[in-house]
Amino acid sequence: MNKKLGVSTLVILKWFVISSLVGITMGCLSAFFLKSLEVVTLIRLKNNWLIYGLPIIGMFFMWLYQRYGDNSAKGNNLIIAAANGSTENIPWKMLPLTLFGTITTHLFGGSVGREGTAVQMGGVVAEYIGKWWHLTNKERQLALICGISAGFSSVFGTPLAGGIFALEVLMVGQVKSYGLGPSMLSAFIANAVTTCFSISHSHYVITEVPKQNLYLIGKIIFCASCFGLVARLFSASIRYLKNCYARLIPNAIYRIGFGAAVVVLLSLIYGTNRYLGLSLPLLTDAFSGEVRPFDFLNKLIFTVLSLGAGFQGGEVTPLFEIGATLGSHLGDILGIPAGFLAALGFIGVFSGATNTPIACFIMGIELFGSELASYLFISSIVSYLFSGSKGIYQAQKIAGGKLPMFLEYHHR
Repeated sequence: MNKKLGVSTLVILKWFVISSLVGITMGCLSAFFLKSLEVVTLIRLKNNWLIYGLPIIGMFFMWLYQRYGDNSAKGNNLIIAAANGSTENIPWKMLPLTLFGTITTHLFGGSVGREGTAVQMGGVVAEYIGKWWHLTNKERQLALICGISAGFSSVFGTPLAGGIFALEVLMVGQVKSYGLGPSMLSAFIANAVTTCFSISHSHYVITEVPKQNLYLIGKIIFCASCFGLVARLFSASIRYLKNCYARLIPNAIYRIGFGAAVVVLLSLIYGTNRYLGLSLPLLTDAFSGEVRPFDFLNKLIFTVLSLGAGFQGGEVTPLFEIGATLGSHLGDILGIPAGFLAALGFIGVFSGATNTPIACFIMGIELFGSELASYLFISSIVSYLFSGSKGIYQAQKIAGGKLPMFLEYHHR
């Protein structure tokens, strides 16, 4: 008995140390990453001509990936597959490539996000801490879960959602609960470390929450189904464009150059940089009810063109903006407070595209407060059900599909 107790204590201490190391390292990296994004975004906004360099920088980094990156170009899917049990190596070169590749993509106006870089950096950190500890493949999976949660948490300032996201994103319809403790510890430590560097995250206050009634619930269900369909369109469009580009332009370097040129041309046609880079003002406009009618569609188009061409960075921040602007626009049409529905769209489109409704629901509470909890839950679940089984992460496994998860008790 005492021997078993001693072994259990050692295991707990071991994972406390591993989770803490992953969290501390990722907290520092995310702080550098977020501060760098602030700086390059300001530079780009003051120098609109930088957009013309997007094809060149895209081709340069694609060459680096091909020459030195090994399998780093697989991005988030490499990390998710490894956390699901794949033994494929995660090269250390993925970290500098995705970090500086994303920073320069934002400098030159590519419409990409942040979470992909954070997840990949977290995966590399966890991989090499795991190698130092000589972890088994099963233990390696848990370490990678910690890396994913630490990256997500520290980039968005949502530790609870980060801890759950890392467990939920691996498999559609199932949460790997065995890693909950280490995942949460890494998420909270990473977020705490990032905030120590005076990094602030945007939290939006919803000033007007309508009184709950059946008519309102019906409207929200309709809007949430729209969020799911838009998430489905986003995911399918990226897959379709990547396949088209691959068929038409087999060389990845020329492909990303051509794709970037399309983004540049479209921005010149639009005559605005509103949809380039992170486009964070879109969120401010969405929550204040000042969106333009097709903001959500335009941001979707620019993001699909950027990611479809082969740029790294991630999809989540653009998904926030697509959802929030769509929600705000629907609010104007349906007579629902724009900021309130922007919050539901923010979470709903993210839930549908990533197939992580629980993490999204929790994230919504962390960002917007518990007063919206019931509405956020409806938005997350309904969008998730309408978005199809294929999200933005191809490496996600499917555990029996979406509906069976809700019908499992009935069949028992």
